[in-house]
Amino acid sequence: MEFAGRIRAGRMQSVLIQYVFLILIILGLVMIADRLRLAYPIVLVLGGLATSFIPAFGKVTISPDLVFFIFLPPLLYEASWQVSWKEFWKWRKSISSFAFPVVIVTSCVVAIIASALIPGFSLAFGFLLGGIVSPPDAISATTIMRQVKAPKTLVSIAEGESLLNDASSLIVFRFALAAVITGRFDLQAAAGSFFLVVAMGILIGLAMGLLFYGVHRWLPVSPAIAIILTFVTPYCMYYAAEHFHYSGVLAVVCGGLYLSHKRLVLLDFRSRLQGVNVWNSIVFLMNAVIFMLIGLQLPSIVRQLGDIGLATAIGYGLAITLALIATRMLCTFGGLWVTKIMSRFITVADADPGWRMALILGWAGIRGVVSLAAALAVPLSAGDGLPFPFRNLILFITFIVILVTLILQGLTLPWLIRKLNVRDKHHSIPEPEQERLIQKRIARSTLDFIEEKYSRHALDNEHLKNLKARLNTELEFFDRALEETGDAGRNAPHEYGRIYLELLQEQRRILDDMNHNYEFDEELIRKYQSLVDLEELNLRERYPLTADSR
Repeated sequence: MEFAGRIRAGRMQSVLIQYVFLILIILGLVMIADRLRLAYPIVLVLGGLATSFIPAFGKVTISPDLVFFIFLPPLLYEASWQVSWKEFWKWRKSISSFAFPVVIVTSCVVAIIASALIPGFSLAFGFLLGGIVSPPDAISATTIMRQVKAPKTLVSIAEGESLLNDASSLIVFRFALAAVITGRFDLQAAAGSFFLVVAMGILIGLAMGLLFYGVHRWLPVSPAIAIILTFVTPYCMYYAAEHFHYSGVLAVVCGGLYLSHKRLVLLDFRSRLQGVNVWNSIVFLMNAVIFMLIGLQLPSIVRQLGDIGLATAIGYGLAITLALIATRMLCTFGGLWVTKIMSRFITVADADPGWRMALILGWAGIRGVVSLAAALAVPLSAGDGLPFPFRNLILFITFIVILVTLILQGLTLPWLIRKLNVRDKHHSIPEPEQERLIQKRIARSTLDFIEEKYSRHALDNEHLKNLKARLNTELEFFDRALEETGDAGRNAPHEYGRIYLELLQEQRRILDDMNHNYEFDEELIRKYQSLVDLEELNLRERYPLTADSR
């Protein structure tokens, strides 16, 4: 027994070391992607493919039963916190049309083409494949859009779509999987179950959101506990819904949207500041691991294709990919046409979004994390002890779809956005000017508050005097910045920011020198280093700086 225990411990240690090295490879590839100015998912997929030929990483796998539960809840929860509820509600009709009708139409098209193209591939298998590959991955698309400063409208619709299309596609996946395993499919019963699964998933998510809201609001929660609770929350939402066979994805999305809307009363400032950094790091790592797994799994799937030749399987994958791209483009332009007609009868957010906007949204249908997670979650056995039919072919086609859309659409989307030069007509005030107006309003309101409530204190308190002087100086600066329209006016904030950044670097150098002196407590030095970091964060939020700092 002791010997067996040592063997198991040795294997666990070996796996842990393997994943540590894998994370180091991921970080290196992301740095390469940043240097090449490419979306990191593209580089990770190609890097994973290359890494798979290294013997130590050739057999890296993850249990299908754990894929959804480990990766999806936190990724969906974080996405729901990032989405602007105001933008989500404004574009709710466009988002809903992409998230439900387009996903269902795409699944039907894939099912028909796959069942006609692949020998022995029934409609049930076709819908299973359609549910897997129908949802676009917003992470890749929005990363690219932000890099090229795409209009806010495009980013908002892509982000909102990603929250709901995951749920609709995975519901299709669930019903198709049940039909494959049982061999029976009742359309009327499935339609009724669909609405029940959706409605109950939403209700469970909101109920769990209210429960965790109460925990944060009325219990003595420290920042560390609050952050840990935010990680526990999506898993509880997902498990509660899935336990009763409802939509765990919709539960996480709806519960996450509710808690995100309450974030200012839910978390204190320390929890918000610390939580953002922790969540960004964890979600980045999860996304990176998933994209790396895409490349790592491909060679092993190829070896398990069986009687289906590699060239034939690639042909199936390319045909399905072409069908997906064409279907999304047709649906996007069809939606443009329907919007123009419906605007005559009902109020819409944008009566004429324009063909350029439609073309970019159609071309932004890159597949990624959710499709891979769904493909990996296809069970190894159909329940009768035999291997699940066509599992490896479904995985291979999914990988081809992800690879082609990531590389083809991912690399050309920045060029397309720049070429079409779409202007955001729904945000008439330029973003830099919006920032100046916000900063001016905050400074003016703060100064008025001091004058109204603490005018006597400001006469005697040197700190309040300095604060008033600083606020008056800022107001003068904002007034000039908003009035100036020439090149000098535009460059002044940048020059100020550049100089201030150099001053902060000098402060870091002084603190570092003082830290070498044993008379100074390092904990205090670190405190002031953190304050300098916060000051730089504020500076970079206010002014257009590009230089990196350490």
